Amino acid sequence: MPISIKNADQLNKMRLAGKVVARALEILSQELRPGVTTRELDKIAEEYILSRGAKPNFKGYGGFPAAACISVNDEVIHGIPGLKKVKAGDIVSIDLGAVLNGYHADAARTFAVGGVSQAAARLIAVTERSFLEGVAFARAGQHLNFISGAIEDYVVGNGFAVVRKFVGHGIGASLHEEPQIPNYRVSGRGPKLQAGMTLAVEPMVNEGVCDVVVLQDGWTVVTADGKLSAHYENTLVITDSEPELLTI
Repeated sequence: MPISIKNADQLNKMRLAGKVVARALEILSQELRPGVTTRELDKIAEEYILSRGAKPNFKGYGGFPAAACISVNDEVIHGIPGLKKVKAGDIVSIDLGAVLNGYHADAARTFAVGGVSQAAARLIAVTERSFLEGVAFARAGQHLNFISGAIEDYVVGNGFAVVRKFVGHGIGASLHEEPQIPNYRVSGRGPKLQAGMTLAVEPMVNEGVCDVVVLQDGWTVVTADGKLSAHYENTLVITDSEPELLTI
């Protein structure tokens, strides 16, 4: 299936959705403190998204029961919010999205709660930086797989591992569109990027091995070795120069 090129009206709708997602993550970062439950955080996210006239696009997607995926410590992605209380020293990955006027945005951050270990802080920083290393190639005329290779090179060069079982994706009128965007080097250059393409680039980085396991709930993905994982994601638009980040 071809990669969708968005027109000016469609991009404006995605910008509005992106602002909702960015602000929701900012609010959650302020509410994230020891003792709060992941369910309470999810409720805050959903109420804010709805208050802006948007809908949480994760809720009900494939049967997912919440507005946000909230993953703690060794949970990589797709953590289901519940009664788990966040503790000082935890790292918490929050992935959420919104659909507004028929167009989607999607972003994720990993936050440190209280004082975290130096290793945990470094994992978070490397994950975020790997995103920036990748999107340096996110411009018209470059090729998709250059993004993937740059992310992996930075992560591995800093002693961490890239999750290979899950990848980034195109986004627009659907939450998941073509193309798939691995966070690791693949053969070939991949499709040539064109202005108007919209991508959700999302490195998922493990402290230890790259292997992951899906828990019995069918959603929560954890590291196979029980070590920490971090996640960073933004929705962006390819342009002829620097990419436009819609969820910052």
